[in-house]
Amino acid sequence: MATTQTDVDVVVIGLGPAGEVIGGDLAEAGLRVVGIERHLVGGECPYWGCVPSKMMIRAANLLAESRRVGEMAGSSTTSADWSPVARRIREQATDHWDDTVAVDRFVGKGGIFVRGEGRITGPGTVEVDGATYVASKAVVVATGTLAAVPPIPGLEDTPYWTNHQIVETEELPDSLIVLGGGAVGAELAQVMARFGVDVTVIEGMDRMLPRNEPEVGDLLAEVFRSEGIAVHTGQFADSISYEGREFSVKMADGTTHTAEKLLVATGRQTFLKELGIANLGLDDSEQFLDVDGHQRVTDGLWAVGDIAGEGQFTHLATRQAAVAVADILGNDVEPLNLDALPAATFTDPEVGNVGMTEAEAKDEGIDVAVAFKQVAHTARGWMHGAGNEGFIKLVVDRNADVLVGATSVGPVGGEVLGLLTLAVHGRIPIGTLRSMIYAYPTFHKGVEDALNEL
Repeated sequence: MATTQTDVDVVVIGLGPAGEVIGGDLAEAGLRVVGIERHLVGGECPYWGCVPSKMMIRAANLLAESRRVGEMAGSSTTSADWSPVARRIREQATDHWDDTVAVDRFVGKGGIFVRGEGRITGPGTVEVDGATYVASKAVVVATGTLAAVPPIPGLEDTPYWTNHQIVETEELPDSLIVLGGGAVGAELAQVMARFGVDVTVIEGMDRMLPRNEPEVGDLLAEVFRSEGIAVHTGQFADSISYEGREFSVKMADGTTHTAEKLLVATGRQTFLKELGIANLGLDDSEQFLDVDGHQRVTDGLWAVGDIAGEGQFTHLATRQAAVAVADILGNDVEPLNLDALPAATFTDPEVGNVGMTEAEAKDEGIDVAVAFKQVAHTARGWMHGAGNEGFIKLVVDRNADVLVGATSVGPVGGEVLGLLTLAVHGRIPIGTLRSMIYAYPTFHKGVEDALNEL
């Protein structure tokens, strides 16, 4: 097949949150930019990730709050209805999974849009469906990730769900098994349960949210069970079958769990082999691309977002994009401070974490002091009443007298995290944090309460 060759300044492979920023900013800076996207411009976040899932969570939390009225303010009767949630996702979040507006936005900034799967064929060279683009300045890889499907016997032959299908569904099942108790699995499990679905969570590690402090997983499992969600940890699925419109998940101990639907939420995967990075002498058997402080992989190649391996967060991806743009344009830019990378899981209670866990800090040889305060034992938490589960945990480097990590769990755990992220990022002395005046009665005043526990 004959090929065409086009000379440009920059080729961006993948126009998710990071790629769209890079492509648009470089085009507005006057560079000739080609943006390649095989799926939807905008990526996972607006169509199947952050945005629609938080709409689902908002709706589910409203139901939960209404059910707490009886404990504190009289009586309330609420019936769950999924149809307005599904409609809002289609009409307000995803535009019925049509990226016309996003494509027009990119083109309007001066970018050249190509729909297809880009493959690197050599230094500065990318091929898409027989067309070749040669970049004089940069090739940027921002291809993100897709749901990882574990090699469990029988799973591949079943009509399982990933985050795509559960977000797109217009009708809820009677029952659901969630494989994976990480952030995605935990958030969606709780949503489904609050809408009346009989939910079972299976997490192979010893606790839910295993990358967080152990107290987080313990608390979340307790809350889930109180809401009628079955939680099984410390054991992986041995085999999966689907027969008569029912999934059966057999565990290693011989027990079996059954449900109408199965959600696979066991992590994310990249596709370096398909990307063609071996043509640059790079190892395509790895999961991620190694980058330096300016998001460079090698001469002429940058990587941002999930594929850079530092964390699968939209907020990190867009900050990495800003660093890469500055570097490609030859401007000075400070590398990101990944020691203060924040993350939030939007369960109820909400979970925010930044920096190192207690165990990670000890593994680094840090002389650690830990403070722990239950939200219910703070002034605002006590006033809040029903739905006040949570805690603030501070991990302190005794020698440096600064926070190296923190966790905030509670009704607004992700918002309280802002103060803690600033403290870790800026290495603010504990004495300075103690001397601050904290507004009363707020949830963030619980940070002061935790400091007083040191």
